[in-house]
Amino acid sequence: MATILESYDFVVVGGGTAGLVVATRLSEDPSQSVLVLEAGSDLSDDPRVKTPGLCFSLFGTEADWGFQTPNQLNLDGRKIILPQGKALGGSSAINAHVFVPPARGLIDAWQSLGNDSWGWDSLQKYFARVYTPPSVSHDSEKYLGLEGCKIVNDSATGPIQTSFPGDVYHPGRLAWAEAFKNKGLYMENDPFVNPAIGAFSCLASIDPVRKERSYATSAYYSPNKGRENLTILTSSLVEKVLFDTRSGLTRATAVQYKHNNEVRTAVATKEVIVAAGVLNSPKILELSGIGSADLLKRHGIAVVIDLPEVGENLQDHLTCGIGYEAVEGVETLDALMRQEPEAIEKALNEYATSQSGLFATVGFGSYAFLPVTQAVSTEDYGTLEGLLQRQRPQSTQARAYHDIAEKTLLSPSESSAVYFSFNAQSPLPMQPDFKYPSDPMPGKFFTIGTILAQPLSRGSVHISSSDASAIPIVDPGYLSNPIDTEVFAHQMLYIDTIAATSPIKDLLKQPLRRRDPDSHLVDLDAARKYVRGSSISNWHLAGTCAMLPRDKGGVVDAELRLYGVENLRIVDSSAIPLVSTANLQSTVYAFAERAADLIKGSYGI
Repeated sequence: MATILESYDFVVVGGGTAGLVVATRLSEDPSQSVLVLEAGSDLSDDPRVKTPGLCFSLFGTEADWGFQTPNQLNLDGRKIILPQGKALGGSSAINAHVFVPPARGLIDAWQSLGNDSWGWDSLQKYFARVYTPPSVSHDSEKYLGLEGCKIVNDSATGPIQTSFPGDVYHPGRLAWAEAFKNKGLYMENDPFVNPAIGAFSCLASIDPVRKERSYATSAYYSPNKGRENLTILTSSLVEKVLFDTRSGLTRATAVQYKHNNEVRTAVATKEVIVAAGVLNSPKILELSGIGSADLLKRHGIAVVIDLPEVGENLQDHLTCGIGYEAVEGVETLDALMRQEPEAIEKALNEYATSQSGLFATVGFGSYAFLPVTQAVSTEDYGTLEGLLQRQRPQSTQARAYHDIAEKTLLSPSESSAVYFSFNAQSPLPMQPDFKYPSDPMPGKFFTIGTILAQPLSRGSVHISSSDASAIPIVDPGYLSNPIDTEVFAHQMLYIDTIAATSPIKDLLKQPLRRRDPDSHLVDLDAARKYVRGSSISNWHLAGTCAMLPRDKGGVVDAELRLYGVENLRIVDSSAIPLVSTANLQSTVYAFAERAADLIKGSYGI
């Protein structure tokens, strides 16, 4: 096939969340030419992308890479789907819009792992650079739990437009805020200023005026698409990075990709920036000859750099929850969950005419960052402490992660468990011996969910062949560390405590009526069984090309430069060394903003 040689200062592999941030920032200087190669299409005019309530309809379509795990031993042998965006904008084009920060301690842990200047004090300004918060009317402050907020993030004026979607006066928001205030567990400050322990109303990446998705394409790329020095090429599958080793050093020089069934080469005179995502970036490195030498040889790939940590250290959040039947008068999304024609027609009409109604939101309203110690008794605390001591690993990398987790999980002042509200039922996977129905049920439900925020289990992603179009093997190894099972079981038991707290309990039929009989968790054994049979991925994957020192299993350094290779950086969630406290979206944006500054600084741009 013909090879077309084109030369750019920077070639960005992947036009996803991070890739478009970096490309947009680098191309602010008109003297710098930037090419972005994206495997998916530009779906910015697709109503499924633009309409908040249609986001889940994108899963399993051409906008989704369609990753799936092998059978997960500790999830009762279930396979878990892992939606990842295959479109311009990446996963920011298909996600559920939740826009929350990580806990301060989580980001400080990045620095303690050996990444200088990657603590919260360094990164907070980059979160502010990403988004613009909505204006809030005085009468809605009470419902959003913002009354008396001591510090707000006035410095946030970024491209991503955020809002409190749906009905800001929904009783679920107020009940959540009041319930946690009653417990002394409500964030007094804007969580993006000082993300500490407590509950808060969560933002969504939904434009408050247009009521449409605000994402990397619409916010970063579209306003700047007229730049002559910024080229976006969609439907372009990257096959590998090319290197020059003649000087004795290994230097990235170009990217080989396929577009319109033609193999082409794009030369990078300054750098190749791999931003293909947590599952595809390690795949591209391995196809390029960077990874475990044994793996590469098995697939007939010439070894450029033997770096066995590529594709390892995969982390993800599991999520699970309990749906409670709601009292009459509480608006929920259950009619849409049941795909009721009349409800869908009404919602579509409301959204088309006034950008309101059920399709203007996804249903996530409130969050709470809590210490795990809130959910454990004094006796169980001792049991957890003993388990952490017995499970202490020997390897340098695993021990570094274990020490952070131990400190966080045992501290009453660290955010180590996440809870959220969802204004509908959420049918979970059904196991043969479970009693609950797999299809949406009649009635209205209010779901309280939880996220395993500090997982110790680790997995991997590796190529399945030398064919660039082949899907890699993704095995997160969920609950492979027994500490995760114990912590998650305690978190699940605490959900009933939240449900029984006034005024949340006033929204729920009494006595509590659970959607799923098996979610009536009477003890830890029942909770362990339930999380193994019902947990799913929260699609917050990270860590497969980790920013860590070499002796701790790092793939890139604190400047995001690949070890052993010149002019090659990794900028996406694969380089994030420790997965965010909750949803990754805001963290990936901030990570990419910081990366853009690092790259600019290297060249005096």
